[in-house]
Formats: sequence, C-alpha cells, structure tokens
Amino acid sequence: MEEIDAPHPHPTPRRHGGRAMTLARHRRPAGVETLDGAIAMLRARGLRVSAARRLVLEALFTAGRPVTVEELADGLGGRVPRSDAASTYRNLETLEDLGLVRHMHLGHGPGRYAVAGREEQAYLACERCGDVLVADADALDPLRALVRDTFGFEARFGHFPIVGLSPACTSEPAVAPSSSAFDHRR
Repeated sequence: MEEIDAPHPHPTPRRHGGRAMTLARHRRPAGVETLDGAIAMLRARGLRVSAARRLVLEALFTAGRPVTVEELADGLGGRVPRSDAASTYRNLETLEDLGLVRHMHLGHGPGRYAVAGREEQAYLACERCGDVLVADADALDPLRALVRDTFGFEARFGHFPIVGLSPACTSEPAVAPSSSAFDHRR
C-alpha cells in the first residue's frame, strides 16, 4: 500500500457533500516486531527513549491486541506499571508518526492502539460481544476488489474495522442490547 503523508501532523477535516470528515493518517508500518527493535529504531532516529515512552511501548507489546489509552495508563490491569494519560497520549502520537503504532476505532468507544508490526493489518469487530479479530490484510483482497469493481472505491479496514457478528455470536440468539459492546469492553 502506498504511504500517504498529510501535509500537517494531523489531517485536516475535508468537506464532501456539506459534511466535514477528518481523514485518517496512513503510515507505512515501521516493520518492527519486538520491544528491543522499537527502542533501537527510536535511538537510530535520534529520539530519546524516556521511561514514559518505553513504558508505552512495553505495554503495547505486552497487550498483544488493540487497547485504549485508559488501559495503557492503568497498566493493563497490573501487567505493567501505571502511567499518566497525558504522557501516554503524547508518546502514542510520536510513535504513530514513526510508524511504530497505529490506532483504530471500534464503534462509538475510544480509539485503540496497537503495535504496527510489518504489514498493514485489518480488523473484524463483533458488534455484540466486542471481540476483535486481527485479519490478514491480504485475505481481504477479494472483498476490496469487489468494492472497487462495484463502486470504484478503494476500501481500507485498518482504521475502522469490518463490523458484524463473530462466529460465537452468530450462533447465539440475539438479545436486545442497551448500547454497543464497544462502549463497555475493556
């Protein structure tokens, strides 16, 4: 996938059909798969590896799944030391700009962050139980081709996942939800 760099650190809202839309930043993943590799990349780029930055990276590698800033700052329920949310946000922004971290949104809840890895990843999210599945992006190529051929639109499933029902929820009878599973899952 071609790397798209916004002219400013944060994409600016664009208008289409009278409605503003904030564009997602698309960065090529840095290709780092270990904590030591991420630290080496930071040093190679002349950036400090502060205790707070190292803590954010350690938490993301420990989590092994997309997590919220709240979860990171809380220490992943005791799995890593706690940190303050403001520092976590600042470090995540820097790490995302470098291609080490990516963020995505699952429903109406807060953004979630994960290690970017080597390849673009796609996500499938269950709207009932909140389960998130990391999908091989190449496995979704037939779906992207169908969308492109039908609508002329190039679909991406990294920033906003494909939402539906997981296999477990598909086999269970529906219950009347009070709100989205994404709002409450931690």
